[in-house]
Amino acid sequence: MTPTRAWQRMLSGRRLDLLNPAPLDIEIEDIAHGLSFVARWNGQTRGEFPYSVAEHSLLVEELMELVAPKLSLRWRLAALLHDAPEYVIGDMISPVKAAVGPDYKAMDARLAAAVHLRFGLPAEVPASIKARIKRADRVSAWLEATQIAGFSEAEANRFFSRLPPGFDPTTYRLNPRPPMEVKRDFLARFHALSAALGGTGAR
Repeated sequence: MTPTRAWQRMLSGRRLDLLNPAPLDIEIEDIAHGLSFVARWNGQTRGEFPYSVAEHSLLVEELMELVAPKLSLRWRLAALLHDAPEYVIGDMISPVKAAVGPDYKAMDARLAAAVHLRFGLPAEVPASIKARIKRADRVSAWLEATQIAGFSEAEANRFFSRLPPGFDPTTYRLNPRPPMEVKRDFLARFHALSAALGGTGAR
């Protein structure tokens, strides 16, 4: 029998094995392109364009300044890349992830480890850093939910936790943009962080 194909051909020409991803088959251009076309909230957002995972990732990285202002730039890079596996496995809302079970989580973890190694981060981000990134992720989800996904503030408080004390949500106004524009901004931020870290990734 012909073995089931487990790789995807990327626009860079790489063939990424989704079950056993190799760091050298991961390119930031592929990540930026894929994430810019993956819609958050299953596309159920207001606006002319979907709100992409790339735009969400930029917001989470920016929010790290709020939740962890003295955090090393290498962990800011980790925040920018926190949803990188979704460039090939897509974004699922939390109820679907729970229904799919551990297989999705395992695939996500393997891809995340390969992405981290490719760009100079440890395969497994320390738990304390993960917690800070998750906090910024929840703030981002709250903003997205109330501004573009139709949730009331009470619902957002219940599902995504309350905003940090003193945080002014009107500081951030979300406006979903064209994918290629978001891709450019994602790449620009990645390269700025990489340059500050002295190379193509964290050190």
